[in-house]
Order: sequence, then structure tokens, then C-alpha cells
Amino acid sequence: MIDIKNVSFGYTEDKEILKDINFHMKQRECILLCGKSGCGKTTITKLINGLIPYFAENSFVSGKVLVENMDTQNTPIYELSKKIGSVFQNPKTQFFNVDSDSELAFGLENEGASYDFIRNRIDETTESLKIKKLRHRSVFDMSGGEKQSLAFASVYAINPDVYVLDEPSANLDLKAVEVLKKQLQNIKAQGKTILIAEHRIYYLSELIDRVFYVDNGKITFKFTREEFLAISDENRVKMGLRTTLEEKLIEREKVICNRTDDLCIESLSCAFNNNVIFDDISFSANKGDIVGIIGHNGAGKTTLVRCISGLIKEVKGKIYFKGKTMNCKKRNKLCYMIMQDVNHQLFSDSVWGECELSMGKTCNEDIENVLKIFNLYDFKDLHPMALSGGQKQRLAVATGVLSKKKVIIFDEPTSGLDYCQMGEVSKMIKKLSKDGHIILIISHDTEFLNLTCTKMFTMNKL
Repeated sequence: MIDIKNVSFGYTEDKEILKDINFHMKQRECILLCGKSGCGKTTITKLINGLIPYFAENSFVSGKVLVENMDTQNTPIYELSKKIGSVFQNPKTQFFNVDSDSELAFGLENEGASYDFIRNRIDETTESLKIKKLRHRSVFDMSGGEKQSLAFASVYAINPDVYVLDEPSANLDLKAVEVLKKQLQNIKAQGKTILIAEHRIYYLSELIDRVFYVDNGKITFKFTREEFLAISDENRVKMGLRTTLEEKLIEREKVICNRTDDLCIESLSCAFNNNVIFDDISFSANKGDIVGIIGHNGAGKTTLVRCISGLIKEVKGKIYFKGKTMNCKKRNKLCYMIMQDVNHQLFSDSVWGECELSMGKTCNEDIENVLKIFNLYDFKDLHPMALSGGQKQRLAVATGVLSKKKVIIFDEPTSGLDYCQMGEVSKMIKKLSKDGHIILIISHDTEFLNLTCTKMFTMNKL
């Protein structure tokens, strides 16, 4: 089904990303690609779906990648796409339309399917994947998790033989991860072949047939499912891998609303075009607090923190800091927000320059120390867009650390991060807490929340 033979690859000729990759994948197999952030997992997926070399100018490839006997380096993308469906780490990069129904129809329209077939297939897809709530929606009004579900559904509608997924659970809440697991079980039962690059691996423990561990561009270990699940916790952590067991959220102190606290959000409401996103939200926090904000995809968590940070205006309610009312402009100076899609806040032409932008005043020693903590120092001269998804995430967190603002907000800060980097982010947040910052964290990552937060706040859909 899939054969990778003696493949080496570099985005430039002087630096190899992958080195002598070899594996054979049988039809109906489900294989997990795992390893530390930046190890080359995503690059392997791009070799299989044909994005490399077609969208990697000045790169070099040696060896062969065959999918159903098609050489991906010489077969047109439109031919490969009939057999291979891809779900990217950032779902927005694969959207071609502004509404969900058009996105579901897009692949079938490009295949020349009839109107009746497309309509019936979309109905079948939304029914089978239990996503009717995503129909007739603007993609701009969807949460990150809802976009991830739509991206998977748009591929499912085409009905490919091979699914290539890159971090499909990155932005999903626990309920949505369970839905994704059932969707993968469904396509596996249909005889599909599945390759998944993933850090959040607990939900795959019953699905995978084999596991390939990638380290510094090489596949250093190949495990059967049984061998992989038998790895000790100590060795798993050394390998930079997340837990293979589902973690339950540890009960934390629940936040209340107290006007005398340092930061107080009182009866806050937000709406877009008369559509209420959340209503009457109240809570408060003091310096040193690390508040986890949890809730299902689409509950309004990101809108809430965007309002707190002054990026959007509230419909009603007040926000106070040390007893003083804070308008949007003041909140913007008070807060620094690391967004869920970090591509929106990377502006410089180098990693080092990005750090300088966030500091205001340049302090080379501080920048150097933070970049070393997040394993980014060796990439300090690279353009931020040349980094992997996990590396971009770490860079955005690093800029937040360097900003030194009083309130620092993290929206899914561990998306695309391995266990080691997740631990480093947790340590850095705890250090910020000790330094007197107020930390607000939106996350579906139970492992991270248990490790990091001191308080918890739950948002529910209206």
C-alpha cells in the first residue's frame, strides 16, 4: 500500500530533515508516527500525500515514496488526491470556502460528481460523523475544534483509501476527541489505511497496529501495539511522549467573583452581529493564580479571553484591575495573549527578531535564555514560517514570556508539543506565576492542566 524506500529529504540542500527513511505499510493498517516536536513527522506525511516536492521549492529528495504503486514525486497531485486524503495540523490551511457546506462539497465538485450525489454524500457524511451542527455555518464563526472536525469531514466525504492525519486532536475537547476516535474506528472498519502523526496518543491505544518513533529525522524504533503500550512511564517520558492512558481532570479550586481581587471580570457578555457568544460571565484572580478555562469546543472560551485582553469589546459587564475599570485600550496594555493559531502573531523575518518585537526594550541575555529553554536558540536566524507547528507554538509562548505583562493569556499553548516541551511550558508558566503574573489558560489538554493550574473555571454553551 505505502512504501518508503531509502528516503532522505531537506528543505535546502545543506540541511537534511529526514535521513534514510524506510518502511512498508499494509492496506488496512493504522500506524502512529510519534516523536519529539520538530523530529520530522509532518515532513513524512507531506512526502506521502505529495505536498513534497510539489510545494517545497529548492528542496532535495532522494529515494522513492510509493502509494498504491504511484510514485508521489512524479504523480500529479490531482491523481494522488483520489487515493489519499489529508487532514492538516492547522485546518484553516486546507479550507477553500467560507461556509461549511461548500467545504464539504469542494472535493467532490473537483472530481466532477453530480449534484444529487454530492448532496446525498454530504448528508451521509454529516450523519455518519455526527456533525449536523456544523452544517450551514460560516467557517469564520467556528471554534478551532469545530474547524478540525470540518476538515476531517471534508476528507471523509471524498472517501479516499488512505488517510494521512497530522495532529488531528490538537484543538479538540475531550468529547470531540472521543468522536474523532469513533470516526477513525469507523474508517478503519471500512478497510481504510491510516497514518497519524500525533502527540496526544491516549485515544489511539485501541486503534493502532504499529508505531514508528521518529528521532532527529530517523525512524529509530518500530513497535507493535503491544510493545508500545508496554513502554514504562520512565522511558516514555525520556522519549518525549505523552501518556498512553486517558487522564481525568484533577479537582481544583473553583474561581469566584470578588471585586477586591487583582483582576475581576463582572457580568461580562459578548456578541457578534446580535448573536450572543456568552452571557453574564463572572470570575476573578489574583497575582500568582494560574486559572484553567475549560469547556466544550464552541463554548466561547477564546472570545472570552480576546475580550479580556482588549481585542474585542464587550456588550455589557465590566473588567477591573486593582479596583480600576479597564477599557479595551488599557486591557491591551495590561494583557498579552498567545493565540490558538500562532501564525496570526508572528510578524518578524527571524525568530530572534520576533522576540525583540515582544520585549519593547532589547535585552539579548533574556532572549537567549528563553530561546534556549524552549529549544529554539539554534533556529534564532530562521524565518518563523520555516518552523514546524510545534516550534511556532513554542516561539509564541516565548514571546509571551518576554513581554512581561501583568496578565498573560494562553489559548491552547500545548498544541503540537511533545511531553518534554509541554513540561517546559508548564515550568515557565509556574515561574511567571511566582513572578507575580496572572495566568489564564484555555486548554483541552488534561495532562497539561493537571500539571499546571491552581484554579479552574468552566464555560458552558448558552
